[in-house]
Amino acid sequence: MAKTPPPEQFPTSRQRSVKGTRHLAREKALQILAATEDGETSWDVVFPHIFNRQFTFDPDEPTSGSSRILKPDEVFELEADVPIQWSQEDVDYAVHVIRTVRDKKDHSQAMIDRHANNWDIERIAMIDRILMHLAITELTACPDIPVKVTINEVIELAKQYSTDKSGTFINGILDAIVAELREKNEIHKTGRGLVE
Repeated sequence: MAKTPPPEQFPTSRQRSVKGTRHLAREKALQILAATEDGETSWDVVFPHIFNRQFTFDPDEPTSGSSRILKPDEVFELEADVPIQWSQEDVDYAVHVIRTVRDKKDHSQAMIDRHANNWDIERIAMIDRILMHLAITELTACPDIPVKVTINEVIELAKQYSTDKSGTFINGILDAIVAELREKNEIHKTGRGLVE
């Protein structure tokens, strides 16, 4: 009688890899921004773990420095076994967005505060705040992404990662922010079909 092989620590997928997309890069950027929100770990330390799935599981390897931030049981995800093949364009997009969100956080937070004036800022879900920062960055610093695409993508991510009402809440705040940015001429889209 043949022995049943022991279950693997991480199940292997029949699919060898998936191709990265802008949507997936945006989702990974959100995860990196959320993982570094407390300021204790630098985004460039977290980036290879989340974006490129470069984890270290060797128990004998020292845990000091940036080589190990997750334990094996912390990375068990549905897609953990499927590597993502990123284009350089998607990697550049994610790095640009993450850096800009962090560099311009005070500016975008001031906008959010103005348009969420009926809300206690501390009670707005962390993911909702990060998504609004991400949206403001795309609106003002990503000339190749249409305004509607940014808003739709952020609302979809809110539905996936936040509360049931987050999409509606974020949409309302972003509509007001887009109006302000247009009034101040801070949205500059270039390329075919993007110039308004």
